[in-house]
Amino acid sequence: MVSRVPAASRFCSPDPLFGDVAPEIIEDTLIHLAMENERHLSVLPDPAGCFREARTVEFIFLLSEKWHLDQPAKYQAVELLERFMIKQIEQIYTSPQQNITSDEQGRSQNSLQEQIYDTFVLRLVSCIQLASKLSLHYNAVNSDTALKFLQSLKYSYTKQELLESELAVLETLQFQINVSTPLAYIELLLEVLGHNGCLLPAKPLHQMCVQLLDFFYLKRDTIYDTLLNIAIENLTPSELQIAKFLMVKEDLMLLAVGIISTSAFILNPEHWKKVVEHLNCITGITSQSISEFSYAVLKHIIGGTTPKQHHRR
Repeated sequence: MVSRVPAASRFCSPDPLFGDVAPEIIEDTLIHLAMENERHLSVLPDPAGCFREARTVEFIFLLSEKWHLDQPAKYQAVELLERFMIKQIEQIYTSPQQNITSDEQGRSQNSLQEQIYDTFVLRLVSCIQLASKLSLHYNAVNSDTALKFLQSLKYSYTKQELLESELAVLETLQFQINVSTPLAYIELLLEVLGHNGCLLPAKPLHQMCVQLLDFFYLKRDTIYDTLLNIAIENLTPSELQIAKFLMVKEDLMLLAVGIISTSAFILNPEHWKKVVEHLNCITGITSQSISEFSYAVLKHIIGGTTPKQHHRR
């Protein structure tokens, strides 16, 4: 008689299951993510990344932990807030202002900017709520929980205002809120690595990737500054070089391979080079780019032996 795993234990598992997906599904999903990443990079707005500031990310991470959300939800919340805030800024500066003077237009824009500033925490909470509903609908952050938290910060929002805030986020993003996060790229690439015979076990590699992804989100700007300095071999990049580097900073496939590579180096340096070769074959990202990314991450973790040094031995 075959015993069945209780539904609760299956759906509450915090870790993904690797090795159970058919190869053709993995291939289709990989192609889909690669195309999604290319589309994302082809239409990057100038302020991309501005709202992933470390204090904002830490706020979201701590609040997600307080509300017992899973890993995908907190990354989804960060990306939702980033996309929403950029859209709001674009709307301020691109909305048609007919039959008004330049002074009136300036005052109108200032008023909208003040409104964005005043409602920032409310919108942040709404993004976490929406992310929780996408990720774990049976553990979604309800209005009572969100209001209790906002009241603890001395905000006096009503339940109606909280619902209107969620709707404002949804409408601004045209209800397109279920987009892939860096974690989705990482987990898919780990699945591919397993099918390709990677010697490192998927579960500990996944756990290390999640820890490093958290670290990366909190140190994002400094890590990318280091990576830019490596790329241009100069500590003082020009404005043009910084602008062109935006595509690197927003490349989710590069981020995913970089996090996996760094995790592999930490867990088993002897197998690291082979993992990098696998990632190069899967994504087409050069081994040099992957190792430079790992170098930049590890430089801010330990400042000691790095893949760059290890690779040259």
